[in-house]
Amino acid sequence: MPNIVRLILGFVLLGASVALMIFGLWGWGILGVFLSILVFVTFFFNENMLLAQWFLRKDDMVKAERFLKRITNYEKQLIRVQHGYYNLLIGLIESRKAPMQSEKYFKKAISLGLHMDHNIALAKLSLAGIAMGKRNKREATMYLSEAKKADKNKLLADQIKQMKDQMVLMDRQQIRYR
Repeated sequence: MPNIVRLILGFVLLGASVALMIFGLWGWGILGVFLSILVFVTFFFNENMLLAQWFLRKDDMVKAERFLKRITNYEKQLIRVQHGYYNLLIGLIESRKAPMQSEKYFKKAISLGLHMDHNIALAKLSLAGIAMGKRNKREATMYLSEAKKADKNKLLADQIKQMKDQMVLMDRQQIRYR
């Protein structure tokens, strides 16, 4: 459902609720206010995005992808703030199937803007992993350092440390093959 329809529906529900309260039907009016608040919340937080995030946390990629595919045109169905998060979620799902194909989604998510530092760190860490897969040590080191800067709450500290250890192993493997 487009966002403009959500706004119109929310205001209609709010107006009807106020009218019900004026006519003395307080119970139905309060219920209508709660429903209009729910409609306004879905304007800012798309229900498909919320469900996809929930299924990603449960590690159910099939259902998460199904809910993300319900968003056919993310530029019209989501507010501008959510565009980066949509691409981040698509990138996380694609990274399970084809890691090298997910690079464009992570880069687009960063360019569109992610507001939480740990999400920026997650995208940069994923890009570092992709760069390591391409044997591009300089790019991987750059993304790892940016991810470490963005991870202010140390939520991804273990993963960053593991990635650095893998980079050291990558150097040792290159020495052996020479």
